[in-house]
Amino acid sequence: MQWVRWLRDVGAGDVGEVGGKNASLGEMLRALTGLGVAVPDGFAVTAGGYRAFLAASGLEERIAAALRGGDDLHAKSEAIRTLILRAPLPDALAAEVTAAYRDLCGDGPDLHVAVRSSATAEDLPNASFAGQQESYLYVQGEADLLDKVKRCFASLFTPRAINYREDMGFAHEAVALSVGVQRMVRADAAASGVSFTLDPESGHPDIVYITSAYGLGENVVQGRVDPDAYWVHKPTLARGHRPVFRRKVGKKELRLVYDPVGHRLSNLPVPEPERAAESLTEDEALTLARWAVTIEDHYAGRRGEACPMDIEWAKDGVTGELFIVQARPETVHSQRQGPTMRIYRLGGRGEVLAQGLAVGDRIAAGAARVIRDPRQMKQFRPGEVLVTEATDPDWEPIMKTAAAIVTERGGRTSHAAIVARELGIPAIVGAADVCDLLPAGQEVTVVCAEGETGLIMKGALPFEVEEVDASALGRPRTRILMNIGDPERALGLARLPCDGVGLARMEFVFASWVKVHPLALTRYDQLPAAVQREVDALTAGYEDRTAYLVDRLAQGIGTLAAAFWPRSVLLRFSDFKTNEYAHLLGGEQFEPREENPMLGWRGASRYYHPGYKEGFLLECAAVRRVREAFGLTNLQVMVPFCRTPAEGRRVLAAMREAGLVQGERGLEVWVMAELPSNVLQAREFAAVFDGFSIGSNDLTQLVLGVDRDSEQVAPLFDERDEAVKRAIVALLREAHAAGRRVGICGQAPSDHPDFAAFLVAQGIDSISLTPDAVLRVTREVLEAEGPAAAPAAQERREVGARR
Repeated sequence: MQWVRWLRDVGAGDVGEVGGKNASLGEMLRALTGLGVAVPDGFAVTAGGYRAFLAASGLEERIAAALRGGDDLHAKSEAIRTLILRAPLPDALAAEVTAAYRDLCGDGPDLHVAVRSSATAEDLPNASFAGQQESYLYVQGEADLLDKVKRCFASLFTPRAINYREDMGFAHEAVALSVGVQRMVRADAAASGVSFTLDPESGHPDIVYITSAYGLGENVVQGRVDPDAYWVHKPTLARGHRPVFRRKVGKKELRLVYDPVGHRLSNLPVPEPERAAESLTEDEALTLARWAVTIEDHYAGRRGEACPMDIEWAKDGVTGELFIVQARPETVHSQRQGPTMRIYRLGGRGEVLAQGLAVGDRIAAGAARVIRDPRQMKQFRPGEVLVTEATDPDWEPIMKTAAAIVTERGGRTSHAAIVARELGIPAIVGAADVCDLLPAGQEVTVVCAEGETGLIMKGALPFEVEEVDASALGRPRTRILMNIGDPERALGLARLPCDGVGLARMEFVFASWVKVHPLALTRYDQLPAAVQREVDALTAGYEDRTAYLVDRLAQGIGTLAAAFWPRSVLLRFSDFKTNEYAHLLGGEQFEPREENPMLGWRGASRYYHPGYKEGFLLECAAVRRVREAFGLTNLQVMVPFCRTPAEGRRVLAAMREAGLVQGERGLEVWVMAELPSNVLQAREFAAVFDGFSIGSNDLTQLVLGVDRDSEQVAPLFDERDEAVKRAIVALLREAHAAGRRVGICGQAPSDHPDFAAFLVAQGIDSISLTPDAVLRVTREVLEAEGPAAAPAAQERREVGARR
């Protein structure tokens, strides 16, 4: 055949004839099917066929003349597409297309096929033409197929396609169009979505991020639904583990299906029970992740450099099979040059008007402009915040001039999210009813720099931007670690130049991800009926209520460990006080009222006590899942508020009951050094634990006898007091003599440069800091260490590393 090629016979060298998309599909069919990646077969009408059509119809000069004339983009587009649609396909081209279709159908009835446009300059590493041309689904029969091929040719001249080529500097005549024809995957009876081989928000390269929703994939791509999301850790996946370390159930409001009576696509509402269920199984998510890595590795090997991929997949609801239907290079994070980071910090707070999913990590301010219909685009002014229900490629001309974008619908792989990342502006998607909540012209600040949730705040609030070249920042001999609690910020914060996490707060995961007291699950029958109903709603979908806690806790902890892999993450077991535990759902039923919770039943004393031990065993089960099922053995644990060495041994015994054994698979168990007894009996504690982490807040409080929450004695609270510093010096001396490492995770070094210098001078092994202090204190530590300190400091590191 002259103008039709089977996809399995084309590859990278054929991009000029079949376009990036079809060349990619052909290469996958040929190279990856043998590796277990399923790709539906089909054929491509080449760019030569497109050119033959133009030549036979005498359209080249007429199209060129139309492009030169006038400034009305939409009028030019309409005129050119009308010319193409009215011209007949050459008989020879039509015969080749119908012959290939008959071969694809075999002896059976006419197949439904997907007909997709692929421009010959499409999906380059630095430009994505995806979505600029049209695609058609459930095309059936020869006449319908020939009509759709011609409509794909015409879509090379949609307003958005013309505009995109001009913006990217591509000559119109240099770009031709190929049409791919593939066997239709019956995703309308199952699910479909998008996979990225990096985290699309942070650019973290160790993640496969998968979205999924019921029905055909256009709803996910166009942002019409809030899809399910799955995060998979690539390094431990390669080691044979099952590291779906995080899952998020989306609303999945609509299901895009094919209506065989009306011969059209229809969006149908999804019943509530299906919305609450996951649209993929864990096994299916793992299969898609393995395929994504295989595809990424293939293209990286061919290019000789990293090649993150943006992949579309579909599940056939008739056969149950999964298929890859498109793959293209990711075009946002892969194009960032060098290690320079921009860190945004909000300088004030305002009333929160609306919220949704944050896209990117930036902040912007401007007047809100609510536009519900593309025909109202002329109302938009550069520098405003675009607020609308959802976007598609037709919106891109005004998106390019927006300060920020806010949409009512969509997820992280929606059109609005992808374009915002390409433009480098913040966006918030899935902000329910935001078009009704924001008055026209209201000055707002769009905040996407505080985690997964994006906030629209009233007023133009001040913010600052710090640019950091991480490669220019040296690494001190003292390990610089980070304090972190919020898993939603972990993938982004992991980009900061640090050696790991010195304090991961389990109680943050409890409060924001679990929300229920452990004993409200293990002693459910003791709860009042009203609280039981709340627990039932929270744990819906889990056969065992305790499985909910282990799963949610493991997801939060696993996110922290995956983000910083292979760097160490030191997780502190839950350290709520009794009054704080009582605030969890069902907690009041099981917590005593104490006069002084700060010195009461907290930390280690709870873990082996009959009044909480069953809750601690659930904490251990979550840690075990992260280390064993996810394979994230960089996760270590820490025991807070341990009053005596004997108490420490009782905690270790409780951990062993749960299958967490100190030393197995490299598990280290540290102790918070926050009590005078930890200092006075440092050698005895060193015989129980693998290391010490100084909690300077509690240590200062207890050494000085100062209630840190009391306004009257607050001026006396000072971590730099000589008594506190002597306690730290004594701990360092005794712990190092016993061959144990010592770090600090309290607030003091983040706040006081002189305190960080003191710690370095005393030979501290690590300093764990709040994220906003990491860069500043790293510089201060480098200055404090100086070249002369190197031999003595190195000797201390070697001593501290011995067990």
